[in-house]
Amino acid sequence: MERNSFFRGDIVLWCIITLLAIFSFLPVFSASSNLAFVIGKGTPIGYLFKHFTIMTFGFLLVYVFHKIPFIYFKGISVLMIPVVLILLIYTASQGNIISGSNANRWIQIPVIGFSFQTSSLASIILMMYIAHYLSKNQNKIIKYKTSFWSLWLPVMGVLLLIFPSNFSTAVILFSMVIMLLFVGGYPLKYLFFISTSVLLVFILFVFTAKAFPDIIPNRVDTWANRITNFNSAEKSENYQIERSKIAIASGGIYGKGAGKSVMKNFLPQSSSDFIYAIIVEEYGLIGGVILIILYILLLFRIIVIFHKSESLFGKLLVVGLGVPIVFQAFINIGVTVQLFPVTGQTLPLVSSGGTSAWMNFIAIGIILSVSNSIKHENIDNPLFILSEDK
Repeated sequence: MERNSFFRGDIVLWCIITLLAIFSFLPVFSASSNLAFVIGKGTPIGYLFKHFTIMTFGFLLVYVFHKIPFIYFKGISVLMIPVVLILLIYTASQGNIISGSNANRWIQIPVIGFSFQTSSLASIILMMYIAHYLSKNQNKIIKYKTSFWSLWLPVMGVLLLIFPSNFSTAVILFSMVIMLLFVGGYPLKYLFFISTSVLLVFILFVFTAKAFPDIIPNRVDTWANRITNFNSAEKSENYQIERSKIAIASGGIYGKGAGKSVMKNFLPQSSSDFIYAIIVEEYGLIGGVILIILYILLLFRIIVIFHKSESLFGKLLVVGLGVPIVFQAFINIGVTVQLFPVTGQTLPLVSSGGTSAWMNFIAIGIILSVSNSIKHENIDNPLFILSEDK
C-alpha cells in the first residue's frame, strides 16, 4: 500500500489523536463557562478560540516532527539536556512563593507574554536522552559507575529541579524513567538500588522540610494535605473530588447532553484537571467509556509500533514518549473518581492547556516519525500483531 506523502506514519494513530482533539472542543467550550460567568474571567468564545489556536498549532507540531527522521533526535537530545537544565534552574530561581510553597513552574516568554512550563519540555528531552543512552550501549555491559555520570547525573538533575515545585510530575517522570530503563535492559540490581536510594532521600527531605519550614520553602504541607484529604471521610475536605463524583453520578448512562453540565459551575479546574468529570456528566457513562477506549487504542498503537520498529532507539522512543501520555490520562481519570489523590495532571490531548499540550503533540509527532520508518505494510492493521507468527 502506498503511503500518503503528506501525512506519513501510522494512520490509526493519526485518527486517534484527531478524534481526541475534535472531541475536546465540546467539553472545553462547555467547562470554560465556569471561568467566564462564575469567576468573571474571559468569555466562552474566547476560551474556545484559544483552545482552537492551541490545537491547530499542536497539529502543526505533529506534522513538522513526524517529517523529521527519528534518528536525528539522538543528537538533539544530547544538545538539549544542558538547555533544559539551564531553563529549569532559571525557573526554580524566580522565587515565586504562594502560601509558603514553591510555585516556580512557568517562565514568561518576553514580547508575546506566554507562560512556558519547562518541566514538560524537560520530560520529553530526558526520555529521548535515555533512549539514546540505552541504544548506544546496547551491546555493552553497563556498570553503575560508568553510567552514573552520563546517565544518572542528567536524570537526577532534571528530577531534583522539577521536584520542589511539581511533586506529581517528578514522581510520574521518575516512574517512566525506571520503566524505560527496564524495557531498555538496564541492569535490575542498579534499578533497585537507585529506586531505594531515591525513596530514602525523599523521606529525608520530607523530615528536613518539616523540621525547618522557614529554611526550605516547600510544598510538603500541600502534599500531606492532599493525601490526608484523600483518606478523609469529611466531604468538606474533598471539595473538588466530591463535586467531581457528583458530576459523574448525575451523568448516568447517557448523560445530560452537550453543554448541560451543572457541576462545571462549582468544580474548580473543570476545563483542565477535572474535565473528565464534566465529560461523563454531559455524555454519560457511554461517553466516558468511549474516551477510555480511545486511550487504550492509543496504547495499543504504541505497542504495535514498538513491536514493528527495527531500531532499538526507535523502540525506546516510542515507549518513552508514548506510554507517559496514556499513563497521565489514566492518572487524571483516576483522580476524578478518587482512585488517586489530586495531582494537578491534565487529560492529555483533551484538557485546555498550553505548553503541556504542545509537548504531547511533539511526542506524538516523534512516534509517527518512528512508525514512518517501518517498512511493513501491515502496520495499518491494528490486529496484525495478534496474528503474526512468533
